[in-house]
Amino acid sequence: MGARKRTSANARKEVMKETSLARLSNCPTSPRKMRLVADMIRGKKVETALNSLKFSTKEAAARLEKVLLSAISNWQAKNDGQRIEDHDLFVKEVFVDSGRQLKRLRTAPQGRGHRVRKRSNHITLILDSKAAVQAETTAVN
Repeated sequence: MGARKRTSANARKEVMKETSLARLSNCPTSPRKMRLVADMIRGKKVETALNSLKFSTKEAAARLEKVLLSAISNWQAKNDGQRIEDHDLFVKEVFVDSGRQLKRLRTAPQGRGHRVRKRSNHITLILDSKAAVQAETTAVN
């Protein structure tokens, strides 16, 4: 591995030590439906995001709530002995990518068959604290 590649890899590792993320792969929900729910919580505080997901009627909200709880527990594992309330956590990024598609056949009239694509998605959720963001902006200035 070259020196430039090694330094960029080390820089990425340092950034990942400070942020907490959670991923869910091959979630059996359409990416379009999941993006509607992900847009509800993007940029919000963790407490308000959990409340909006808990009381949402969409099926995708329950799966996204589990991912958010997983990201919170990952944050707690990295920041042992610190309270969430003091750090003012918020949802920094949420993105939904399309996953694999299961292709099935649906019977159609006159001996034909229509293809049914059962879609799935991958969810990535990244948390950050307001205090860390403010510290970065003051360090840059």
